[in-house]
Amino acid sequence: MNLQSSDFELFGLAPQFVQDRAAIDARWKDLQREAHPDKFAAQGAAAQRLAMQWSVRINEAYQRLKDPLKRAAYLCELNAAPVNAENNTAMPTEFLMQQMAWREALDEAHSAAELEDLAAQVIAARREALQRCGQLLDQQQDYRQAVQQVRALMFIERFANDVEARLDRMDTADRGQ
Repeated sequence: MNLQSSDFELFGLAPQFVQDRAAIDARWKDLQREAHPDKFAAQGAAAQRLAMQWSVRINEAYQRLKDPLKRAAYLCELNAAPVNAENNTAMPTEFLMQQMAWREALDEAHSAAELEDLAAQVIAARREALQRCGQLLDQQQDYRQAVQQVRALMFIERFANDVEARLDRMDTADRGQ
């Protein structure tokens, strides 16, 4: 194993967006067993420190690979197309209009049914954006366009969290009455 390997190399996976989550999980468990610091207790402190570095590296790779959004962003970065979400928030007008409509719908929602309908729309948009990421990354290798989809997914994820939080608050308020 090489600490400088890509996450995909470390996990023995093809560098592509579409992955089998169960395979990622299984490989993570195998790698963690191999690198667990306790296995190196008899070899001294230096071996244990190295094993700890490996364990951290394996966990970092696992966090990126298991999450489709992080995996897509990582693939873009590996292919010289960094997402730079904090510096580049430009989005297509159509997408921004959708975001504004969703925000308005969230502000105006007064029932769990309205929020659940909005959540369903967001889930469908997320699924569509993930499929588009897969096409751009795996089939077309268009990493520049994929960056835009990754940024869109970031917006969608953030909004989905807002909807979920609002549903949770509504649920908590309903139980409190």
